[in-house]
Amino acid sequence: MKGDVRARCLDLTRLVSRVGRGPLTGVDRVERAYLDRLIAEPAPLFGLIRLPLSFALLDQQGVVALAARLAGHAPWGSADLQGLLNRRLTPLQRRVHADIRRISRATCLRARLPAMLDRHLPDGTCYLNVGHANLGARMLSAMSARGAEITVLVHDMIPLDFPQYQRDGQPDAFEAAMRRVSRFATRIIYNSRHSRDRGAHWFAQFGRVPDGVVALLGIDEAHPDPSGVPHDLPTDRPYFVTTGTIEPRKNHALLLDAWDHLAEMSGETPALFIIGTRGWKNEALFARLDASPRRGRDIFELTGLADGAVASLTAGARAALFPSRAEGFGLPPAEALALGTPALVNDLPVYREFLGDLPVYLAGNDSYLWAKTIHEMATVGRAVPRVELERLQLPTWEAHFNKVLSKT
Repeated sequence: MKGDVRARCLDLTRLVSRVGRGPLTGVDRVERAYLDRLIAEPAPLFGLIRLPLSFALLDQQGVVALAARLAGHAPWGSADLQGLLNRRLTPLQRRVHADIRRISRATCLRARLPAMLDRHLPDGTCYLNVGHANLGARMLSAMSARGAEITVLVHDMIPLDFPQYQRDGQPDAFEAAMRRVSRFATRIIYNSRHSRDRGAHWFAQFGRVPDGVVALLGIDEAHPDPSGVPHDLPTDRPYFVTTGTIEPRKNHALLLDAWDHLAEMSGETPALFIIGTRGWKNEALFARLDASPRRGRDIFELTGLADGAVASLTAGARAALFPSRAEGFGLPPAEALALGTPALVNDLPVYREFLGDLPVYLAGNDSYLWAKTIHEMATVGRAVPRVELERLQLPTWEAHFNKVLSKT
């Protein structure tokens, strides 16, 4: 190790699994922020990745090489024989996994993980898992057995608080993972006081509440890029945006109801841009979207847009709409406000916690109130008072890491 500075081992399983699957999600971006920051820290850095049949351990040089590929600054190499024999992988995944094996310091079959860690990780290493991935018993017990500090970032407890909104089997799998976190974690990072309160509630039921620290996530500066916006969108008329996976928790049904109300109000109906991929357990809403006479006229469903295009559309919107029924943190409303775009949100405790009175709070079950507010904003125009923007003090990654890294 460099002097007396403890080494860190960042789990990168989630970022690797997301390659080729479209723009990064909120959790993906958190793992990416940790990767970028820890590379710049003086502490020695390792990366750990779970592959289909094995684990790969990267040293600092390997982590830097992986980061360059993830950012698109270096190309992925060719597939190797091991990847070609795995028919479940896409061609890109075969190349990604082959490159990880090439740049790794060591790889091992899953049963050999403890031996690999003992051989290559310095004593006193702090293991960080910030992506809700690779929280299996084999991983956590191996780290714990060699005395590593285990720090886990818990984004939310929504699968346990709202199981009705989850994919089949996800609540049980998530509970099992959180029980393991309760047992093995040295410390938990929470992204909000709300997440901490819900985490403490569940961990107490699991038998152990690990030490915790609340550190709000940083809001990345957006870089609007209109060149990525589809040319056939009616951006010359008043429009509103909502961003996020189209799944039951996000409450898109309320927005469709609101647009039904808007069609009956005076004046031109504004456009709604629904930005996000289709998720799970939302077949009735998908059918409604597909059959809507307003689809392609007033309501537009957009998938696969780059971050710059999303930022460009958000910056030009009369408002960004977030009627979500539950959030652990909620990056999109903050990102909209940072672009100078008003945010209409469901009245959730976590929004009150870190956004204060900057958003417009509306009941998440009153579609007519949403329609009325949207109609007024579409009619009178979009204006965020300058004093509001000057009061906007969103959380930063610098503050987050100053709080977290002093403890890890």
